[in-house]
Amino acid sequence: MIKLELLGAVVTFALWVFCLVDVIGSDESRIRNLSKTIWLLLVLFFPFVGSVAWLVAGRPQTSRPSAIQSSFPEYDRPGRMAASDPAKDEEFLRQIRERAEEQRRRHERAKREDQPRTDPEPEQPA
Repeated sequence: MIKLELLGAVVTFALWVFCLVDVIGSDESRIRNLSKTIWLLLVLFFPFVGSVAWLVAGRPQTSRPSAIQSSFPEYDRPGRMAASDPAKDEEFLRQIRERAEEQRRRHERAKREDQPRTDPEPEQPA
């Protein structure tokens, strides 16, 4: 019996923490029925009842992002940058390749300098 009561307490506590964080993180303009402060006090002082009430009557309605339809196709939307000059495109790509090659050379040089020498040291006559 004690295990069942403990499970109920843990579930209630988890629900309370979730709802408390959800109330605090919600945008006040989207919260339904009461103000954010009232919902926060309700959830804080009445953990189980306040949490269930928040989930049922206060939590903002969220629409799925996939359900939002744009009036523009993906590649035709305003503000999208697209290549308009192939010569500038090629110049940009050439610069990127040169910069990448220079970085690769510097990395290889640094790697060689950091490695301990494996050459045997010449013996010094005594």
